[in-house]
Amino acid sequence: MSELLLRGGRLWRPGAPLETADLLLRDGVIAAIGPAAAPEAETIALDGMIVLPGLVNAHCHLDKTLWCGPWVPHSSDGALASRIANGEGRRAELGLPSAEYASALLERMITRGTTRVRSHADIDPEVGLGGVEAIAEAAARHAGRVDVETVAFPQGGLVSRPGTAGLMEEALKAGAGVVGGLDPAGVDRDPVRHLDVVFGLAERYGAKVDVHLHDRGSLGAWQFELIIERTKATGLRGRVTISHGYALGELDPDRQRRLADALADAGVHLATCANFSEPVQPLALLRAAGAGVALGSDGVRDLWTPYGDGDMLRQTMQVASRGAFYRDEDIEAALEAATRGGARLVGADDRGIAVGAPADLVVVPGQAAAEAVMSVPPRALVIKAGTVVARDGALV
Repeated sequence: MSELLLRGGRLWRPGAPLETADLLLRDGVIAAIGPAAAPEAETIALDGMIVLPGLVNAHCHLDKTLWCGPWVPHSSDGALASRIANGEGRRAELGLPSAEYASALLERMITRGTTRVRSHADIDPEVGLGGVEAIAEAAARHAGRVDVETVAFPQGGLVSRPGTAGLMEEALKAGAGVVGGLDPAGVDRDPVRHLDVVFGLAERYGAKVDVHLHDRGSLGAWQFELIIERTKATGLRGRVTISHGYALGELDPDRQRRLADALADAGVHLATCANFSEPVQPLALLRAAGAGVALGSDGVRDLWTPYGDGDMLRQTMQVASRGAFYRDEDIEAALEAATRGGARLVGADDRGIAVGAPADLVVVPGQAAAEAVMSVPPRALVIKAGTVVARDGALV
């Protein structure tokens, strides 16, 4: 039996004031909150530092990263088709996908408090299952420090690219737990067949679904409706995610409200990164509707973007900034999406700091949770399943 006693931390739980209390962690879960008899436990004094639930990166691309490699100047013009072509055209030259780079980025994420990751892995006839294999190797190197879920992702198209659907199925057999999709209308130009394949594979293999949806305006809104309908028809409530979903951020308020209600009713999650100048999701509206919202980093220093550093607190600050969140309660709503919302999206226990919940925790200095988001302080401790895995920005 392993025990760890955290003394005198201030516990953050959404909607409540910070509470000073001890935490007893036993066999990977939170065993007690408050005074506890644990004479055999290792004890760490937190001296009033803030305890947060583990951060969750619900949308990234570990297979694409160049983290810790030589600097590579960005070489696409920023358009979606150009980014896809640039990523595919240069990956062999740069040794991608790379388990070394993916592992280095995972290390960075872990030391900054991320305890769960959902990563997309490109699937196409040229790269095959290379991305899935690189992510699996990187995750194995950090076993016990972070949980990694892999999405089989048809970055260059699914039904429009012969051979990809079969490789997607092979990826699921090889351990990917999520079926990805990409702009069923805008890229594949056949939304019905695209969703037939995606949801068909999910049903056949008991997998989840995560569809990148960059399409804007009424075309994007229509695909929201198609995905919601498929989710209901297949009984996959709670297991489907729309990533990005830019259209929702630019619709008129009435249509936004109707789609937010429909997402909540169908149990479809939304993963947002709020990068660059793309439309920002109406997080307050989604939260009020009861729709699941999680945050991710998207690409980190790769052939799609030179930006990003793998720090989900910094990403939370960016989401809050782009959403024009000023009040502490609104900033904390973004933090909730980066912690409990992400856990909910990947199907993990989403109770946060509660007795019986996983002991995945992050300890930071500061006076308030909103301040921790704004200042992006060093992570004093990162705890995964009741074990300290990082201290002061370095693995232990």
